[in-house]
Amino acid sequence: MGKTFLYAEYQVNVAFSDVKWREVNAEMKKFKGLVSKTWLSGINTKTVGGFYEFENEMDAQIYIDELLIPFAKQIGGNLTVKLFDGEIVKEASSGMNSPFYKR
Repeated sequence: MGKTFLYAEYQVNVAFSDVKWREVNAEMKKFKGLVSKTWLSGINTKTVGGFYEFENEMDAQIYIDELLIPFAKQIGGNLTVKLFDGEIVKEASSGMNSPFYKR
């Protein structure tokens, strides 16, 4: 599978202003196949997560295994992760002006 989207969310109660996102961004950029991340901060829940684009499913899975899961253990938070096929939805998403298909 080619283009893969990843949704991840940590079930924690942390204000986004307390997230050391600059340091986290630097670590994330080391992972092969990561094209982009949009940070997410839960309204009223203060959960923290993101929506990611990867070149392929394998690179996304390595990211999950080597960064997301260890971090969840480190902070003692529950982690929700979902992978999505970005190829099968290309035509439908392009018709809706998705920024992920404008390259």
